[in-house]
Amino acid sequence: MARVALVTGGTRGIGAAISLALKAQGRTVIANYASNDAAAEAFQAETGIATVKFNVCEFAECETGIAKVAAEHGPVEILVNNAGITRDGTLLRMRRDMWDAVLDTNLGSCFNLCKLTFEGMRDRKFGRVVNVGSVNGQAGQYGQVNYAAAKSGIHGFTKALAQEGARYGITVNAIAPGYVDTEMVRAVPGEVLRKIVAKIPVGRLGHAEDIARGVAFLTAEDADFVTGSTLSINGGMHMY
Repeated sequence: MARVALVTGGTRGIGAAISLALKAQGRTVIANYASNDAAAEAFQAETGIATVKFNVCEFAECETGIAKVAAEHGPVEILVNNAGITRDGTLLRMRRDMWDAVLDTNLGSCFNLCKLTFEGMRDRKFGRVVNVGSVNGQAGQYGQVNYAAAKSGIHGFTKALAQEGARYGITVNAIAPGYVDTEMVRAVPGEVLRKIVAKIPVGRLGHAEDIARGVAFLTAEDADFVTGSTLSINGGMHMY
């Protein structure tokens, strides 16, 4: 029986590419989304991938969503925490609600979904968790103290949880994408975007499929000796 994979923010951008890559692996994929019903319905119709709506920031909604997935498809054995938002601004201009929204969505969601699936993975002696961080969580970025803090937190969360899961056949890894050609990045002013691309050694923005291939590798059945790692997929923009 195919293993069940849940991808948060899985109907658009990088998340959609991840959902498709896991489906190509033979997984039963469920793509989570928060609010855009029309986009989710179009994605499901086009790909045949089931969708489930819940707010990853709200623990009770996550609990209901996970129960729904388990009842309709089976227990989640592969979890990709991809959901993320930005609320950019310098610290002097940043409001507390901008900080909270980004920390709750980008980092708090990792706690919520892992908390609700980890015990089952442990009992079944198999699990794959991939948390999507960012190059800006590694290197920092002007005007993104909230986003950089959340993504940096993901990398630490990943290393700590990997130690809890290793003896039970659960791997926990992170991916740190660089700048990827998504709606979020295309919204950056053209002059700023050109400066960003100029700093990428390979000379281009990433593609969502670049990130999806990394997730497919880390969630494979035979990737059981890779845990607690952060896979940087950034075109050489940040190396350490």
